[in-house]
Amino acid sequence: MLGKMRDYLLALVVIFGSWHLGSSIMAKPFLPTPLAVIQEFSLLLIKGQLLSHFLISSYRVFLSLAISFLLAVPLGLVMGRTPALDRIAAPVIYVLYPLPKSVFLPIIVVFLGLGNLPKIVLICLIVFFQIVVTARDAARNIPLQSLLSLKSLHATTWQTYRHLVWPYCLPKILTSLRVSLGTAIAVLFLAETFASTDGLGYFILDAMERKEYPAMYAGILAMGLLGVITYALVDLIENRFCKWTKY
Repeated sequence: MLGKMRDYLLALVVIFGSWHLGSSIMAKPFLPTPLAVIQEFSLLLIKGQLLSHFLISSYRVFLSLAISFLLAVPLGLVMGRTPALDRIAAPVIYVLYPLPKSVFLPIIVVFLGLGNLPKIVLICLIVFFQIVVTARDAARNIPLQSLLSLKSLHATTWQTYRHLVWPYCLPKILTSLRVSLGTAIAVLFLAETFASTDGLGYFILDAMERKEYPAMYAGILAMGLLGVITYALVDLIENRFCKWTKY
C-alpha cells in the first residue's frame, strides 16, 4: 500500500514538475503555472462554482456506468452461455459495436432534448457495448471441466451462474469497465460542450471562450479528478468482490 502511494506521489511530482517547467519556458497566459491553477481551483471550489459542475458531471457518469453495467452484464453472460440467443444477438452487437457512438449526439439531442438524459444515453451506448462484448466472450470461455464439475453436483442453472459464471467473468468485466472509463469521461466532455449549460465540459469551454485560463485548467483538473475517483471506485469493487484474483 505504501509502495503504491509512493508511486502515485512520484507520478504527480513528474506531471506537475513538467507542467511548471513548460509554463516557465513558454511564459504565456494560456499556460499558467500549476500553483496558479491550484489556487484558482481552491477559490472556485470555495465559491461553489466548480463544485456544482463537478457534482452534475459525476451524477451523469456514475448513473451511466451503473445503467450500462446492469443492462450489459446479464445480457452478455446469457449470450455467452446460450448459443441460440448468441446467434441472434451477436451479429447485431458486432455490427453496432464498431460504430463511433459520439456521432449520434445530435440525433440523440433532437429526440431527447437538452438536459441530463441525452448525455447519459450517449455514455450508456458506448460503455454498454464494451461490457456486453467482454461479458459474452468471458462466459463463452469458461473451462469445460468447471462446468462438468458443477453439473455432476446437479447444480441448477441459477446455481451455475451464481457460483461459476459470475465469479469467473467478474474480473474481466471490471477490467472492461476500467478501460471504458477514459472513453466515458471523454464523451462526457464532448456531450457537455454541445448545447449544454452545466457540467465540467461546459465550464471548461466557457472559461476558454472568456480567456480565463486558470479557471479553464481548474475545470480540466476537476475532470481528471473525476476520472481518478471513478477508477479508484472500480478498484475498490474489485478488491472487495474479486479477492481470489490477488492470490
